[in-house]
Amino acid sequence: MKNVFFVLLLLSTEAMSQVKNLGVFSLAEDIGKLAQPGSTTYNQQEQCYFISAGGSEKKNNQDDIHFLRKKIEGDFILTADFSIDPSVAVSEQEFGWMIRSSIASNSKQFSACSNEKGIMFLKWRKQTNDGIGNPQNVTMFPKKYMQTIQLERNGSIYSMRVANHGEPLQLVGQENLPELGNEVLAGIFAQSMNPNHQTIVKAWNVRIDKPVPYTYHPNPLIQKTLNTKEPVFSCRLETIEIATGIRKIIHEADHRFEAPNWMPDGEKLLFNDGGLLYKIPVTGGPLEKLNTGNVVKNNNDHGISFDGKMLAISSSRAEQQLNSSAVWILPLEGGEPRLVTKETPSYWHGWAPGNKEVVVVAQRNGKKIYNIYKVDVETGKEEDLTKNSTGHVDGCEYSPDGNYIYYNGNQSGTMQIWRMKPDGTEKEQLTFDEYNNWFPHISPDGKWISIISFPTDINPDSHPSYKKVMLRIMPAAGGAPRVIAHLYGGQGTLNVNSWSPDSKKLAFVSNAEKVK
Repeated sequence: MKNVFFVLLLLSTEAMSQVKNLGVFSLAEDIGKLAQPGSTTYNQQEQCYFISAGGSEKKNNQDDIHFLRKKIEGDFILTADFSIDPSVAVSEQEFGWMIRSSIASNSKQFSACSNEKGIMFLKWRKQTNDGIGNPQNVTMFPKKYMQTIQLERNGSIYSMRVANHGEPLQLVGQENLPELGNEVLAGIFAQSMNPNHQTIVKAWNVRIDKPVPYTYHPNPLIQKTLNTKEPVFSCRLETIEIATGIRKIIHEADHRFEAPNWMPDGEKLLFNDGGLLYKIPVTGGPLEKLNTGNVVKNNNDHGISFDGKMLAISSSRAEQQLNSSAVWILPLEGGEPRLVTKETPSYWHGWAPGNKEVVVVAQRNGKKIYNIYKVDVETGKEEDLTKNSTGHVDGCEYSPDGNYIYYNGNQSGTMQIWRMKPDGTEKEQLTFDEYNNWFPHISPDGKWISIISFPTDINPDSHPSYKKVMLRIMPAAGGAPRVIAHLYGGQGTLNVNSWSPDSKKLAFVSNAEKVK
């Protein structure tokens, strides 16, 4: 009997559209000769694809596939999760990402694949009619049953990476293929090499990202010397289910926006865009501007008090220019903010339970180093909690019970997650891996920490935009982090606490250069 889950989804016409809506792709078509026509169905509500392909004879010098594609130029990163219908016992199925020069069945191509046995491999055809199944044109991966497949192009170098749910991506192999050219057809394919059976492939968390040729520096004056202009890139506001890793895009724009907070009612998100704050339903919909009075240069350091009544924001002061962020508070429903920090720069990061104090990251007394300060919201009195720190600290946040302040610091050489008592004592390192880990956010139930992990080749003091990063979670008491999402992002992705009130989801922002 066929898997009921797959059959119901394939037959549903209410939530899905056949060919009319292909999500991020432009066209779905059969290539070569299939015993029965293939098809693509896109479930718009769940943002997933079902691709079927009729059987064909196995041939090394041509492809008989169903191909869901988009024309793309330059560098790119293609990432998706895949599975096949486990109840269909069809031998010799293949699926994954494919790059082609044309729709001819013998086209030059590069494929990042898996098969029904869970074997991961990449294969390529440098010239038309080449034998793609020949050993010199295939690289196998010793591990099996990886859920995530990523295909990246950098110049003429094509790379395949794979991961199980919860794990970092692992490199399968790379191949230099200038023969494919700059403009290619990129997409998802399904193939059954059993003439009597079709294959059914599910793909979700499908993302097409174009790396941004841009160098980020936190000092705006230096930034101007590095880049002549800001690139045109797109931002996506996404939510993710912690248990399943299923992501949904709820808002997109062709400009920068950042740092979502989940509103206390669980129905809306709050984020900053162009110096203002906006609310949006968690299912997507029209934006609603939040009134922040005369404070209209808001950055991505903002958040909601534990009782859901107050909002803290960080914004440049009107009478100052660069690097002048100050911290303000106002009612969550909006209103005229009240200044909390007299000195700049000051960036809010956490409320203390009880609403009497906030923790901020700030530079004081002309020092270049950033420290964590506890600030009384009524008097503005500050207490330096990391005055003896030997490195950069950031991302400070109280646990819901008020027993700890979590933060990130580079005292060990790389940026890692730490915690301390609210008076700054008993500092304890919680992560010990090779990644640069930033912005610990504690779930409302106090059980989990979400973090954003940057690659090893960046300055541990920085959290730049436009990087291949991971979202990870770990037990609040300490323990090994596990990956919940691979994405292109960084600055503005997860700067502030974005847990849902029930601790089952996170919101974040991903970004990339706009794909035309």
